[in-house]
Amino acid sequence: MTAPMNRHIRVLVAKPGLDGHDRGAKIVARALRDAGMEVIYTGLRQTPEQIVSAAVQEDVDAIGISILSGAHNTILPRIAELLRHAGLDDVLLVVGGIIPDEDVPGLKQAGVAAVFQPGASTGDIVDFIRSHVRPETPNAVASDE
Repeated sequence: MTAPMNRHIRVLVAKPGLDGHDRGAKIVARALRDAGMEVIYTGLRQTPEQIVSAAVQEDVDAIGISILSGAHNTILPRIAELLRHAGLDDVLLVVGGIIPDEDVPGLKQAGVAAVFQPGASTGDIVDFIRSHVRPETPNAVASDE
């Protein structure tokens, strides 16, 4: 997806499932905000349906999921599926948290663009989102002719 030049990249940060620890999500949300992105934080214990509904309502360019519960192999493919059904194939889906290396290929196959494991820098997350959600160029105007 491309973000129009007249607005910032919009990122939804969400904590799905029963995990009650959100310090990492808040740190990432602040880093994204400090990098000039608009951040919408959904809070704790969100369902995949709530996350995708918020993404639709907020017209986001990217979704950042923070998950530590071990339910990533169930929750993330469900979010990716709901995004496709909502016509949001162009919304970038990234995840951070406790994700074993052996689970990364399956998550990417399901539609997750990037997995940020413990120790990933917030700068790497910002750079990844910026490089995959680019503002439109001034000449990229749709025409009916």
